[in-house]
Amino acid sequence: MGGKSTSGYDLEDVDGIGPKTAQMLQSRGIISARHLALFTPEELVDITDMTPDRAEKILRNARELVFGQKRILKGSELVKTMQDMPRLTTGVKSIDKLLGGGLEPKATYEFAGEFGTGKTQLCHQLAVTVQLPRDKGGVAGACAYIDTEEAFSPSRIEAIAKRFGLDPQQVLDNIYVMKVVNAADLEDRIKFDIVKLVEQCNVKLIIIDSIIALYRAEFKGRERLAERQQRLNYILDWLMRIAKVYNIYIVMTNQVLDVPLGYIEVKRPAGGNVLAHAVTHRLFLKKSRDDVRVMEVLDSPRLPHKATATFRITDKGVEDT
Repeated sequence: MGGKSTSGYDLEDVDGIGPKTAQMLQSRGIISARHLALFTPEELVDITDMTPDRAEKILRNARELVFGQKRILKGSELVKTMQDMPRLTTGVKSIDKLLGGGLEPKATYEFAGEFGTGKTQLCHQLAVTVQLPRDKGGVAGACAYIDTEEAFSPSRIEAIAKRFGLDPQQVLDNIYVMKVVNAADLEDRIKFDIVKLVEQCNVKLIIIDSIIALYRAEFKGRERLAERQQRLNYILDWLMRIAKVYNIYIVMTNQVLDVPLGYIEVKRPAGGNVLAHAVTHRLFLKKSRDDVRVMEVLDSPRLPHKATATFRITDKGVEDT
């Protein structure tokens, strides 16, 4: 086996896992005790030859080892824990103010909107700002960027990096761009490759641009809608598992669709109730006037409903109006 995992515990630290089992789990893509603790018994049985009883026992031991009593906190302790977690700046003062100081870890953010409203531009900027030191609003971390629409632009990253006084080449070296071919590939990348990057490459931000594209293209027709929503719900659940266990920031973009409302059609994020319930903070981006864009809070447990922030897209990235 290799050296100690950066997550704190190796597989063999889990009670009931010896060298042979650890080697088998690693061959299936599970790299540490913390990674193992993300799985359900059904998932572990599906990728190994374990019996359901053994899988359940090993996972229980893994969770106890990794999390211990930290799963139970007093309300006052939770408040302090949340206050101690650094916010991630978007690089736009108006948006940071809207979001209560920037993005929070252990949460998922959805940027929904039509083409040209700034979703991908914000993702590019966050891939840069996450690399800033904490005293400048970043967390000195890397970014995993899942590009499902072939929209990632190295030249935009370089321009934004220069704006923030960072070396463009170093910034690009700290962005791990993944191309995926279908929904199953996306799910495998998130369950295995992304976790490996988080544990071994200091990835602090995960971006999926866009979350819905592959599912809308692959699961066509109303007869496959239930299957699409189930698969979408599954991958959203995995993203939340990763966010909570590793204190990761997660951002995803989403497309929109026209919903009839009386005599007019209203733009709404795609993905239905599954996406609406799974995402922590839903933000709608739209064009206003000239080069001005608007971000509006659609749904959030902590942000004011319908509150807005304005921004503009320039050669240097996303900036205040």
